[in-house]
Amino acid sequence: MKIKPPYFSMMINTLFYVLLWCCIPSVYSQTFPSKPIRIVVGFSPGGAADITARIISHPLGEQLGQSIIIDNRTGAGGLIANARVASSPPDGYTLLVVSAAAVITPAMRRDMPYDIEKDLTPIALIVKSSHILLNHPSVPIRNVKDLIALAKARPGQLSFGHSGFGSANHMAGELFNIMTHVKIKHVPYKGGADNVLAAVSGQIELTYGSLVSAVNFIKSGQLIALGLTGSKRSALLPEVPTISEAGIPGYESTAWYALLAPSGVAKPIVNQLNSLIVKAGQSVEIKDAFMKQGLDPQTDSAEQFGEFIHKELTKYKNLAKAGHLKID
Repeated sequence: MKIKPPYFSMMINTLFYVLLWCCIPSVYSQTFPSKPIRIVVGFSPGGAADITARIISHPLGEQLGQSIIIDNRTGAGGLIANARVASSPPDGYTLLVVSAAAVITPAMRRDMPYDIEKDLTPIALIVKSSHILLNHPSVPIRNVKDLIALAKARPGQLSFGHSGFGSANHMAGELFNIMTHVKIKHVPYKGGADNVLAAVSGQIELTYGSLVSAVNFIKSGQLIALGLTGSKRSALLPEVPTISEAGIPGYESTAWYALLAPSGVAKPIVNQLNSLIVKAGQSVEIKDAFMKQGLDPQTDSAEQFGEFIHKELTKYKNLAKAGHLKID
């Protein structure tokens, strides 16, 4: 049976368009970028997320040969910015810097305006950062084991400060409570510096502060460093152990900042951006800039970062359930 010419022509045309469509991502990535790139940050200028975006934007712009515009869109703990980027065109020209709150909030809130795993594409885990558990010198503890003993002797009488409900350092304190079977009350403040100052003044007994905001108070003796929340010690305070080392094996709770894009961005563009960010983070200049802020550059691939997001979501959902934490 012979194929009639009209059908043969239709088959050829269909094959042509299929091949053309398959080639679009490759051709597009070869010309990317042809205009400035916008990085949306859901937090105010001067915060860790904003600083991370601005530090990485310089080498990224130089390598890509285009301007990088930082666009601060504050509100709702980053939700407004995240939802905005999730609904943006997946062309690689609108990117998003998020904090760990991007996986903490979904663990405690049902009415999310987007799904981080479905509506956003992981590009790169840029940096991680430990918080540091601190106490006022008037509190009769000098290490983590002392704290556990005191908290068990005075259930509900001690309190720790953090930078807002659902923040990474709030979760660090809740994880401490659950793993040690103690009840230390949480007290929210407006920012990372405020809760450290509250501990310095003695308004609260304990706090989980950022390394940068706490280091001078530790060196002056106004605060006592009990342990770092991350998995390794910090170059800023190498003598301070991790909380895991100090008496709670397996404890780990980190702040982190990362780059995402709308779902559907071409894979070559994802890989290109990831490789440039990893390369920048390994340079002496950028690594030093991050380290001065207490931030540790990461080298994960986009795929590894995607797996990290899934694990973090699971971890915080379990933590929120165990601690009865929810956002109404």
